[in-house]
Amino acid sequence: MNPDAVFKAYDIRGRTDTGDIDSELYFRIGVALVEALDADRCAVGRDCRASSEELALSLMDGLMAAGANVVDLGEIPTDVLYYYSGAREIAGAVVTASHNPAEYNGLKICKPGAVPVGEDSGLADIKAMVTGFSPPDVEMRGSVIQFDPVPGYLDHIFNVVDPGTIGQLRVAVDGGNGLAGVVLEQVFDRMAAELTGIYLEPDGSFPNHPADPLQEENLADLIAEMGRGDYDLGVAFDGDADRAFFIDDAGRPVSGSTVTSLVARYMLARNHGASIVHNLITSRAVPEIVSESGGTPIRTRVGHSFIKKVMADTGAVFGGEHSGHYYFADNYRADSGILAMLVMLSVMSEAGEPLSALRREVERYHSSGEINFAVADQDLAMEKVVSSFRDAGIDRLDGLSVDTGDTWFNLRASNTEPLLRLNVEGHDSEDVASMVERVREIVTEA
Repeated sequence: MNPDAVFKAYDIRGRTDTGDIDSELYFRIGVALVEALDADRCAVGRDCRASSEELALSLMDGLMAAGANVVDLGEIPTDVLYYYSGAREIAGAVVTASHNPAEYNGLKICKPGAVPVGEDSGLADIKAMVTGFSPPDVEMRGSVIQFDPVPGYLDHIFNVVDPGTIGQLRVAVDGGNGLAGVVLEQVFDRMAAELTGIYLEPDGSFPNHPADPLQEENLADLIAEMGRGDYDLGVAFDGDADRAFFIDDAGRPVSGSTVTSLVARYMLARNHGASIVHNLITSRAVPEIVSESGGTPIRTRVGHSFIKKVMADTGAVFGGEHSGHYYFADNYRADSGILAMLVMLSVMSEAGEPLSALRREVERYHSSGEINFAVADQDLAMEKVVSSFRDAGIDRLDGLSVDTGDTWFNLRASNTEPLLRLNVEGHDSEDVASMVERVREIVTEA
């Protein structure tokens, strides 16, 4: 158990094979949640990793030892937990490491109403209680019940997106052997679109490829499947299915910025003058398109707890991140890969055009995509970049955002892995490639 290594900015994440995450940690977290969230009941879900059931049982044991009643939701996508928390006004926690490899695990926590818990909104307090742990002293231990939230979840998402707005589109889906497969067939049973699925069976060893569609090599099997048929859309989910990644009808990946722009236009056509939240790594095209569509763009840090809070504070109807997280006010401001897929299908059906054509309307700049660097000293590498770009515009809302005029980039430390993440954008592809190499040289020599 190593709280210092696993408590991150907006969730808990670490390795089970090194002892950083273990059952004792989750028992202590369960005890701490009752006080930190002032919760006398809590819903608990989990993903399909080999370690998840044991960790979930320990978490529930801690909750009950501290006097809380527990609703055990079983193996579910993370957005099902958010739905249940929002609909039932109950605190929630889901044992998952999202897109990380099989030896990782973690925990995402929310207050009643699916309100996120991050470092500044309770996670630091939970860490302090775990570190200075005191056994609970309560008169009565809580109890646990099992409940299947999926039927209510399906009703909910189709209240957000009318299935009648979705045409007879052919969709290829890569579930990544994660949790999307728990609900996907039932989702497609309720609409006209046709599903062809690969790797829909949950398997926490992720035998076919890592459940991280942000890495393009993990999209290869989906793109190959699309090449074997006449598909309108390809969709890949990460391990806990709170993120969705899209492939157009020509077999080309679609960036999170492009999806954010298309969905923002769709949402603003229904919510005139509304606010749209985007993180600082999305393309400059996103705020431009939001403004042109009559909305107010709001720039924020990366991470679900930050996005959701800003949406709540501003009344934004939608939020998008470059990494495939999409947040909807009608979904308790929570991110949902399944709901993002439904909205994209509705966007395409309404437009009556293929995604390969729709994307051209919103893609204005050249992008590097996200590039990861493993460096020995993240802080030193970041400061060397600052020194090398003294004449550029720099802000530190989240890592370093640097604007040189012809190109602009963000370099930030990952909140979940020991990496620096670089995203470069510009007017010219050669300038973007040149900037990537310049930053690469700086950070790898640090």
